[in-house]
Amino acid sequence: MYDPHADESPFNALPPVVVLLAMVMAAVEIVLQAGASGFVGGPQAVGWRLAAFEDYAFLPAVWEFMIGSGQFPLEQMRRFVTYPFIHGSFTHAAFAIVIVLAIGKAVGEIFSAVSVLAVFFISSIFGALVYGSFVSINAPLLGGYPGGYGLIGAFTFLLWVNLAAVGANSMRAFSLIGVLMGIQLVFGVLFGAGYDWIADLSGFVAGFLLSFIVSPGGWSRVVAKIRRD
Repeated sequence: MYDPHADESPFNALPPVVVLLAMVMAAVEIVLQAGASGFVGGPQAVGWRLAAFEDYAFLPAVWEFMIGSGQFPLEQMRRFVTYPFIHGSFTHAAFAIVIVLAIGKAVGEIFSAVSVLAVFFISSIFGALVYGSFVSINAPLLGGYPGGYGLIGAFTFLLWVNLAAVGANSMRAFSLIGVLMGIQLVFGVLFGAGYDWIADLSGFVAGFLLSFIVSPGGWSRVVAKIRRD
């Protein structure tokens, strides 16, 4: 049987703002991969990724210096919103893009485009702030994971509200983040992962709490659903 939708692009089903975030991540990674492979930029392009780390990743030492000096120049503050688009490798970028596309689709179907952007970037900023406050080593924070985990927080909020509305155990909504944190713990034990999980978990918390404000109906919707239980 002929399916009139068979030729439609799979991106048509995704909220445009989610596609935009994923495309920026992908475009940056493609350029860095092309430079490292020698396809563009000449010999100096091999060092583009390292240069991107130095110029656009969030660096705890830079943040500590700004706090100590009381000076917050724009060229350094921009790191809070540029680091989500810089990744350590193709695989690192690919997983971040998958999270943004998969979870962003579910959230973007309910939240407005502005709300999705607010969740992603505010979660990224909050994740970096917490990371910079608790991590003493100058390991750069990079990648779209804190923002992606912020979207997971928003998705968890939606599940939490819906489960509460039907009288189900609302704590089931937190099973996804529990599984993800468990996987990160295992990888940390086996492969000696760093402290990025601090930013990821902080991004989740920010995304969940921010949803009380930016979700359709906001806090009043939550209160109304809980009162009906």
